[in-house]
Amino acid sequence: MRQVKLTRTPNNQAAKPTGAAVEQVIDALWRARGLDQAPDYALAHLLPPTLQGLDVAVARLEQAVMRQERILVVGDFDADGATATVLAVTALKAMGANHVDWKIPDRFRHGYGLSERLVAELDSPLPDLLLTVDQGIGSLAGVALAKSRGMDVVVTDHHLPGASLPNADAIINPNLEGDRFPSKNLAGVGVVFYLMVALRQHLRAIGHFNERNEPRLDQWLDLVALGTVADLVVLDDNNRRLVAQGLKRIQAGHTRPGIRALLEVAKRNVRYVDAADLGYAVGPRLNAAGRLEDMGLGVRCLLATSESEAAELAAQLDAINVKRRTLQAQMQAQAMEQADQLTASLGSDLPGACLFDASWHQGLVGLVAGQVAERIQRPVVAFAPEEDGRAWLKGSARSPSGIHMRDLLVAIDTRYPGLIERFGGHSGAAGLTIASDRFESFEAAFTQIVENIPASEEVIQSDGELPSGAFSVAMAQSIGNAGPWGQGFPEPLFDGQFMVLERRIVGTDHLKLQLQPVGGGPVMDAMAFRAARLFRETLPQPWHVTYRLEVNRWRGEVRLQLNLQHWVVEVLDSA
Repeated sequence: MRQVKLTRTPNNQAAKPTGAAVEQVIDALWRARGLDQAPDYALAHLLPPTLQGLDVAVARLEQAVMRQERILVVGDFDADGATATVLAVTALKAMGANHVDWKIPDRFRHGYGLSERLVAELDSPLPDLLLTVDQGIGSLAGVALAKSRGMDVVVTDHHLPGASLPNADAIINPNLEGDRFPSKNLAGVGVVFYLMVALRQHLRAIGHFNERNEPRLDQWLDLVALGTVADLVVLDDNNRRLVAQGLKRIQAGHTRPGIRALLEVAKRNVRYVDAADLGYAVGPRLNAAGRLEDMGLGVRCLLATSESEAAELAAQLDAINVKRRTLQAQMQAQAMEQADQLTASLGSDLPGACLFDASWHQGLVGLVAGQVAERIQRPVVAFAPEEDGRAWLKGSARSPSGIHMRDLLVAIDTRYPGLIERFGGHSGAAGLTIASDRFESFEAAFTQIVENIPASEEVIQSDGELPSGAFSVAMAQSIGNAGPWGQGFPEPLFDGQFMVLERRIVGTDHLKLQLQPVGGGPVMDAMAFRAARLFRETLPQPWHVTYRLEVNRWRGEVRLQLNLQHWVVEVLDSA
């Protein structure tokens, strides 16, 4: 929990104590998010495959399938990249391609994307076709080398293109200039799904499935849901439809063994899984492998065909995630100390923070930068040495909302050409590489750019106060079922004043409480994660907090629980 100022969603009836009807609250939540009626997530309303470049890519994939060429799918070392890789491999095989292999770049040896080093390491017999998924839009040199070695290249990506595009045989990216596909927010796995939709349509039209089984595309929606949620892309209408359908399959038990095993090792009930479980339980266990070791482990887990194999691989991923949490906690403590020193010296004039420690792990600096940015509400770049620890520093840039990190790096690169060796990313997150002896120069350039960006005050938007009669398991379940919630379609957040009847520390840093609404109402369990300090502080009653309604299922008992998010210090707008 952290202290915030708060504004309330205007015209939201959930904020007015006029009743506790579930339908009334749900309708108000949808209206507050721009919907005038209940959303229809039927697959029949999915946007058609009209992405620019699909026709060229499909023609090249048809050739590869018909001629039984060697196809190599090259993914990315995060959950989106892993799910996109698995979808591409399994779908191509289901459509008749017999020689499909995959490769994930090693974060430490190859770097990001289809790098020259990765292409140079490919052994004979070389693939006839390279298919990049969730990366490649910035891999100009890698694509050029692949072409010079006799390979064709189809790039599928969703990251923002740079000034120049790779010389690939086809490029599919909803963010290409001139692409009229309505949803610019597809994750990498979503782009691959649309490519497979178009490929199946084409193969059906030419009679390819007259003598072989035609695969169902919905069997891969569990992968699409996982990759989309884990990559934190905006859940626009089309993405919500993809995620809702994927969750529906998972809840019904129609999911691959790897996803089921990852949910089980995270102690999540498959029957009640929601988007938050994918984002906070499954995604981090996949990402931990890519951050610390080899994302190939995550791909193999998702490709597993037996429950026993999947369980073994999921256990390994869980162990890596435990290691990740330990390392991250150590790094985060050091980073927060650096940030506190900067804040102490500059106070509200702090433009941003460049952080570095020679002991930090480059796979975790993004997580650390994100935590510090949330705390100081200014742009943050955290650096760690490359694996060899000599020539280069790898950095991750994060920012609070309203500050576009990739554009910020573009501004630095434009004003100080050559200072940044390479960079890429999007609005909220970006990555970069600089020479190890240029940290101070970068810090000065970064400060000069960001000090001209007005400071933003953190203001949280609440869906308002719930009437006491709305605190029920039925309400919490209905809110969960009204999702999927996520980026751009935020999970409902309420606020209110409560008397604290009991509080105690659980685990190492969490606070368990019993609360009762001011003015009367039910006594409820609540959790404040990473908020043990509140146990040691004397805070005046009642507490004004923001919270989410949750269902706590434990040993067969189903109870309502409030998940406390913020300590409210001021209400700016109570409309």
